[in-house]
Amino acid sequence: MGMQTEKVLKDMVVTLDYNVADTDGELVDEGREALVYLHGGYDDIFPRIEEALHEKQIGETVSVRLQPDEAFGEYDPELVQIEPRAGFPRELEVGMTLEGAPEGSHEEDFILYRVTDIADGKVVLDGNHPLAGNVLVFTCTVTAVRPASAEEIAHGHVHGADEDGHICH
Repeated sequence: MGMQTEKVLKDMVVTLDYNVADTDGELVDEGREALVYLHGGYDDIFPRIEEALHEKQIGETVSVRLQPDEAFGEYDPELVQIEPRAGFPRELEVGMTLEGAPEGSHEEDFILYRVTDIADGKVVLDGNHPLAGNVLVFTCTVTAVRPASAEEIAHGHVHGADEDGHICH
């Protein structure tokens, strides 16, 4: 009985070994955890990567170069805020992330701000994704493919133990 070659097709759950590098080849995400996503236009992964993986077989590798607007967005200087240090907890450090709503927005529009600088009684908060504004090279190898369950298709994403393993945006 010949092995059926599983291909990456619509409504398949695909497992990828991946890494992400910048244009200098520096790894920005070494992809220690496999990425599991639902293939077929569910916006579970960046569309350009999904296109590149379509109809690939297990063991095949694709490398996709994404412009900022195809990945984590252009860098938006409006998302940088400077706040008085006094309003923050004592144990604040550069690199910490805080939830906040951008000025003039509704409370529920929370975004994550990274503390990028603390100086002269001021805190600089950056609400951009750390990789915003970067051209990124995603290299992905298909390691497993299985048909999605009806429930996964209905919900548009993978269920199971690895539910928090996929890149949300």
